[in-house]
Amino acid sequence: MTKSPVARLRNERGVTTAEYAVVTAAGCGFASVLIKLLMSGWGQSLLKQLFTILMKVVGL
Repeated sequence: MTKSPVARLRNERGVTTAEYAVVTAAGCGFASVLIKLLMSGWGQSLLKQLFTILMKVVGL
């Protein structure tokens, strides 16, 4: 016996909230790793090189 669509939605009501929580936590984790990487010496030199290349492409 299959459940009606309304009954299925009632049973899975909290699933969407849990998915948002997981994606938010993953995004925060990725952002913290990215910030830590860009604050390191290697990240700073990478940013300087990218900025220099960008300024050459733009012509400044």
